[in-house]
Amino acid sequence: MGKGKHRTPQRTDWGEVAEWYDQLVGEAGSEYHRQVVLPGVLRLLAPRAGQKILDIGCGQGVLCRLLADRGVEVTGIDAAEELIRVARQRGPQSIRYHVADARKLDFLPAAHFDAATCVLAIQNIHPLPPVFAGVSRALRDGGRLVLVMMHPCFRGPRETSWGWDQAGQVQFRRVDRYLTPRKSPIVMHPGADPGTYTWTFHRPIESYVKALRNAGMVIDAMQEWPSHKHSTSGPRAHAENVARREIPMFLAIRAFKLPASVWRQLSPEVASADASSSSESHEAH
Repeated sequence: MGKGKHRTPQRTDWGEVAEWYDQLVGEAGSEYHRQVVLPGVLRLLAPRAGQKILDIGCGQGVLCRLLADRGVEVTGIDAAEELIRVARQRGPQSIRYHVADARKLDFLPAAHFDAATCVLAIQNIHPLPPVFAGVSRALRDGGRLVLVMMHPCFRGPRETSWGWDQAGQVQFRRVDRYLTPRKSPIVMHPGADPGTYTWTFHRPIESYVKALRNAGMVIDAMQEWPSHKHSTSGPRAHAENVARREIPMFLAIRAFKLPASVWRQLSPEVASADASSSSESHEAH
């Protein structure tokens, strides 16, 4: 690349495939949203009427609408203008939507929100520290963040897969790589349109823990959610069901914002060291 020329950053939001994504997720979410993810988020979030909740990477507003139905004052943020347009069309008008970069949340009022969520979106955002720093700034002391992602240990694109033992009796999950941060293209229409894709970023769990801690947040809950699906017939049905129960699809984390005075007292030196030597610095760009 010649001097003075700059490569246009690859979009990692879902705007360029908004129509496909909206058909997949729909008004109330995909099957996994409805059966596993959204019920789990509501359990961890425990929203109450009148609370102010921020949804980061809100897409077309599936979770925002659920929260609004419970009397929550909802603000949704997504980088894809196309998806925000769909969210606004579906209403209700009480939800505040913004087209914005999750890494640049300084336009939000400080210490304003009771809680925040980021559901199946954090793996499309790089780097992590600005996101969690922005969320921490926007949350009041004691405010909580609920984060949900495809499980980094078992659902790494191109690096994990299902397999069977030689006897065909045990289904296992093969993991070829885990600790090394990396990015992978997600092709929307394999074969038909290989040029339409977005990026997903794999990170080990420790990267999320460090980034949250460095943002002044402490994890108080972590849950691993398996698939809800169940095989009812065939010689391998039992083995498939065992594998589904034992190998989770999703990882959920809940973290609370500590008061600044408490955070400084707990971890001033370690937080500073981690901020400069985080494994995020080794991620491929």
